[in-house]
Amino acid sequence: MLRPWVKLLLLASVAGCVSGCHVLTPQPITVKQQYIDSELICSSEPQIEVGRPNKVLDTIGWIVGIPSKVILWDRRVDNHAVSDQTIGTVAGYLHANHLPHVKVRANQYAPLEEFQRLRKNRTVAWPYRYTLGLLSVAQGAVLPGRIFGGDHFNPYTQTIHLYSDVPSIGLHEGAHAKDFTRRELQGTYALFYQFIPLWHETIASEDALAYVHAGGDRAQICEANRILYPAFGTHVGAGVGYFFPSASFPVYVTAVAAGHLNGRALNDELEQQLPFASVSYQHHPVRKADAELVSHTEMLE
Repeated sequence: MLRPWVKLLLLASVAGCVSGCHVLTPQPITVKQQYIDSELICSSEPQIEVGRPNKVLDTIGWIVGIPSKVILWDRRVDNHAVSDQTIGTVAGYLHANHLPHVKVRANQYAPLEEFQRLRKNRTVAWPYRYTLGLLSVAQGAVLPGRIFGGDHFNPYTQTIHLYSDVPSIGLHEGAHAKDFTRRELQGTYALFYQFIPLWHETIASEDALAYVHAGGDRAQICEANRILYPAFGTHVGAGVGYFFPSASFPVYVTAVAAGHLNGRALNDELEQQLPFASVSYQHHPVRKADAELVSHTEMLE
């Protein structure tokens, strides 16, 4: 039985977003200085690598990813079939934001290569690398994203792992990479993420929205609203539920539902705006990847 104040909070969260709240303001990340380890920039290998399709593994991964598909209400989430369009969008973002050190692994299982990147990444202090960083690489080896999915950016290896064919998700993970690159104490910043992820998620979501507003078409902006708002709701729900464990599930569900309603309300507003107002962004618009950036590599058999 939920307490009355919890019910009021849940109802207010949904009702307040039906009209389309700009909870996330399209706002590009300002970068005054980048902290990049030159050893992570390798001209002899592609910046983006794509795993070779495996019908059995990818089918299992698709099934395991059904809860994520339901939460974001998009069958492309954790579908383990990242298209050239999504790859091209991410490649364009990395190029526009001068992130040559960031590796992208699309549906790829490569724990040994990730350990090498962990060893080379001196922008993160060694105590963080060989504790939290080593655990993150080990987790990816034991619970491979090739099966369990879960798009994310690993700051300890400076790698984006993609398993969803959703461009706005790729941009969101790229924004995390951009955010970390401007932090001098990247290990400490990664540690903070374990306790206050909503701060990091807000920054990344707003930068991704700014990017599509500046260079994307109406369909790309609508997709970003439709995906990024409920995704943000998952973090809000998890954060609030942590402090109110007895109501964690209804709070989580309500936050996600509010995100869906809010994103769709904003899209309804967008449809009525001709032409829509663009948001100033200091970099290049969304574009296709250069062919040399992408390599289709053999993967876990």
